[in-house]
Amino acid sequence: MPLSKHRRGRHVVITNAIDAVTNFEFEEAIDERPAWLDDFIKGKIGNKDEAVGRFSVEDYVAKMDRAGVERSFLAAVKSGSRMHKIHRRISYEQVADVVQRYPDRFSGLAGVDPTEGMAGLRELEHAVKDLGFIGAHLYPHWFEMAPDHARYYPIYAKCCELDIPIQMQVGHCLRYTDERPLKSVGRPITLDTIACDFPELKIVGIHIGWPWDEEMIAVAYKHPNVYIGSDAYAPRHWSPNFVKFIDSWGSDKVLFGTDYPVIDPERAVQEIEELGIREDSMRKFMRDNALRLYDLADVEAPAVGA
Repeated sequence: MPLSKHRRGRHVVITNAIDAVTNFEFEEAIDERPAWLDDFIKGKIGNKDEAVGRFSVEDYVAKMDRAGVERSFLAAVKSGSRMHKIHRRISYEQVADVVQRYPDRFSGLAGVDPTEGMAGLRELEHAVKDLGFIGAHLYPHWFEMAPDHARYYPIYAKCCELDIPIQMQVGHCLRYTDERPLKSVGRPITLDTIACDFPELKIVGIHIGWPWDEEMIAVAYKHPNVYIGSDAYAPRHWSPNFVKFIDSWGSDKVLFGTDYPVIDPERAVQEIEELGIREDSMRKFMRDNALRLYDLADVEAPAVGA
């Protein structure tokens, strides 16, 4: 049972959750992290923890244990083309190494870049077939092209061929640097076009789609192949309609995520426990939906903290 049967007051206590959106911000990558990203983490998103990015994967696993998170999907992000000075890359090999060391705790997501052409498609196939990655990850705002732009369509076709989900940021984007402010290109309604053109493509709109979360809910409700990732915003700030969607008519369509280090998993789980979501809905949201969508249903859950 992935959620404990006892309750803290009236709240379901969460164990063995699946965090579908996690960034590789550990000490293993700190030497490659640009100064502008440090400033962004500590300033714009308000994470003042001096330890962010300066502790090991082992330390983060301990944090997952404390939060009741069994497994995290770790993104090898491609934040922008290499042609731009302001960009961020995490290599597939870095993520694959962590997954190999902790196969019961992490799964890999392959960042994609529409400017890489056929080389990028071959690299995505390598990540899935050779490195065991379970899905693709896209930041449209870093390429300043809306998710339904034709440049992405070969990537979507490859994801269908590989039978993997693709998660992509929808909603607005923050101002990472004054040198390169990015356009907010990710209106959730653009996923409607993609879902119509690629009915076999499993799409996760991450970051809730805020401030257009109602639009994101509408698209997820319309299409059986569209889901919502709940990451990047503190649960105590979620709209009542989004919480209701999780707990009722959308209980099969939302995946738990943090977008760490944007939201700390311990904080996220604690605040979700206080939302009053019913146990059956909570189980789907925090675990079962991710296992089903990413075809991990046969993964046996280890005892968190054991």
